[in-house]
Amino acid sequence: MAEAKGQVGVLQASDLEAASLADRAYHAIREMIVSLELRPGAVIDERGLMERLGIGRTPTREALRRLAQERLVEVYPRRGMFVTSVEIRDLASLAEVRSVLESHVARLAAERATDEDIAHMREICVRMEAEADVEAASLHDVEFHRAIARGTHNELHLLLLDSIGDALIEIRRENLIAGSGPDAIASHREILDRIAARDPDGAMRAMRAHLENVEAHWRRRTEAVRADSEG
Repeated sequence: MAEAKGQVGVLQASDLEAASLADRAYHAIREMIVSLELRPGAVIDERGLMERLGIGRTPTREALRRLAQERLVEVYPRRGMFVTSVEIRDLASLAEVRSVLESHVARLAAERATDEDIAHMREICVRMEAEADVEAASLHDVEFHRAIARGTHNELHLLLLDSIGDALIEIRRENLIAGSGPDAIASHREILDRIAARDPDGAMRAMRAHLENVEAHWRRRTEAVRADSEG
């Protein structure tokens, strides 16, 4: 009986270790995607990830399965796995959800954010304004929106934002390449000013206008690329 109990303990320890390794792999691969080290549309090299992370096949596959559930990774039978690319047909769905979520989040942040929260948002704005590198600027963009979600002091808002935010990293990057930086910075400043002024309705309107502008930039760029390819 004692031996059986010991075996159960070993199994439980083994299960916990596997779960910990899968969690570690998940966060590491997710960071590669968010930072654009793994670019949209890139092939996922499972063996290469295993070697780089020093993690076995099972936890690596569990991490990729989680990322696929979050739509950060696409799986095609007999073809392999790829980092998700955002296409124009996906944008309407993403924009609809994002508008509802982030407008509400901005409103709550205007009501709940501490002075420290607002100072952090301001620091991110300054870093984005000073950043010449598009990749780094797009990450500052992500962090600005995440900082607003943190300002609600409700972790679920940050989790919900993260579940869709990474799918928009390509849009952020391509819009900045196309010259949307000044508009984005001005919009961020307006959102921040409304939050700092404790103006919930104004913060909500400023966020909604910003997101509509982001969508418009992306559509114009996509249509221009399509026209060039057809011409």
